[in-house]
Amino acid sequence: MTLHGTRYFYDNASNREGRSRKRSRERPSLSHAMNPHSQFITHPTGETTHFIADCHADPWKPCETVLLQGGFGRHSAFFYHWIPALSRHYNVIRRDLRGHGLSSAPSIRDKPESYTLDTILAEIVDTLDQLKVDKVHFFGESTSGILGEIFAARYPDRLLSLTICSSPTHLPQAALDLFAMGQPSWPEACRTLGSRGWGQALSERPGTMASKDRGYRKWWLDQVSISSGEGLGSYAEFLCTIDSRPVLGSIKVPMLILAPTNSAATTVAAQKEIQRQIGSHCRLVEVDGPGHEIYMDAADDCISAFLDFIKSVKR
Repeated sequence: MTLHGTRYFYDNASNREGRSRKRSRERPSLSHAMNPHSQFITHPTGETTHFIADCHADPWKPCETVLLQGGFGRHSAFFYHWIPALSRHYNVIRRDLRGHGLSSAPSIRDKPESYTLDTILAEIVDTLDQLKVDKVHFFGESTSGILGEIFAARYPDRLLSLTICSSPTHLPQAALDLFAMGQPSWPEACRTLGSRGWGQALSERPGTMASKDRGYRKWWLDQVSISSGEGLGSYAEFLCTIDSRPVLGSIKVPMLILAPTNSAATTVAAQKEIQRQIGSHCRLVEVDGPGHEIYMDAADDCISAFLDFIKSVKR
């Protein structure tokens, strides 16, 4: 699987179509599932990762790659509105996390090895290897910013830059209690309520849902529902174990922090502390929005700041 002159990532068509048909019987399809750039890869672990690749840059010019990794409950379709601005000048990969979207979602109870930090990070590396992409501008939204920070510390040679958006460094007990929705734990809430029930409960909490628009709320819930409750519950168990604070000082790649002013999961002060620990090669932009999901409700501001940043990165 290589990056061709047309700058689209191609997989074996027959295998891809077979996997797509199989998944369509198991769960609803993504709104972009029929997109010709929607593809699957299989990792050495046996797990599969779904991703969407887009590029509308001039085909005779070299261009860099942006990897968009959404936060918990969000998959590749959630970044549909980022693609026009980014793909005109960059290869853009939107990747579903383990347990999310159309990526495989084993139960952590059956396959705990699929949800270790080493495995999750190695599958990001393997994604780049299989696509023959040496380095990317990594964009980690919410909890995927934690992954991005640890990835930057472990694999700096695979990054051109790192951007985190509305990202805590870890999930404190207050956040875990919020996400538990009255259940014994966050993972149990995902399993008991199901992905849609958990998403519905989350959307009713202040500082979470990006918009009150009825059409958006229905679309958002429909998209969250594509992931299984077990898949989300298993990934939630994984997220409860990771913490990027010990590695912040070792991040040397150029970094941007998009800091939300009204998030239920983090504060501007906490974001400034991340910047302080990383140092002078880290830029911070405060983004005003009604809640946590500034990638959606303040998308223009986020996209503008992100593009300005990656264009400024010294090669």
